[in-house]
Amino acid sequence: MKQLIHAYHMAEAINWPTIQRDGLHSASALLDIAGISGWERERLEKRQRLTHTELPNGVQIRDQRPMPPAALEKCLIGLTPNEWYALINTRIFFWLDPERLNRHRAACKARPQVVLTVDANRLISAYAERISLTPINTGNARRLPAKRGAATFVPYASWEASSWASEAASLGTPLRSRSHAPVELTITSSIPNIMQFVLDIQELAPNQPFILPSS
Repeated sequence: MKQLIHAYHMAEAINWPTIQRDGLHSASALLDIAGISGWERERLEKRQRLTHTELPNGVQIRDQRPMPPAALEKCLIGLTPNEWYALINTRIFFWLDPERLNRHRAACKARPQVVLTVDANRLISAYAERISLTPINTGNARRLPAKRGAATFVPYASWEASSWASEAASLGTPLRSRSHAPVELTITSSIPNIMQFVLDIQELAPNQPFILPSS
């Protein structure tokens, strides 16, 4: 299996001052911080977010347009679409491939973004117990989506020991090759000290793509 060296997180530029001060947080953690509860919490956390949303404290969370519930119903195993949204919202996501990051960046269109290049080895050492890897883009369910469920998030220790075996065993899907590279690295809840792991910061103007930093 290929060693993980760098991971890439893309955030809304408007959130950058808060990230520098307080670290990275999952959508669910951001809802906690903003004091969102009741039906509004249910709508933002367990339903598809169709629009980019600004919370009362000024922090923004992205839409989930690539995950319509009708599409999820066709590919989810053991979870409802609402449960999938809730699961996704508990995690902070890092891309492991700059090309995939730039596809995501293109989907954000004219909104300025910030991309953090992170030392994956040091991040894993600090947060291994809360890290899972995925073999697919879990945020997209369009166009022949791959089967998915809770086991799509493979704990880092399980991935090191047996690659994607736990995913196949739990979901009843074909076993992926050990050479199948992870697509996402995810960490549950919060990373308050994220800046300790950052190697490069790129502030992207509207429609500007991410450029891999020179080593």
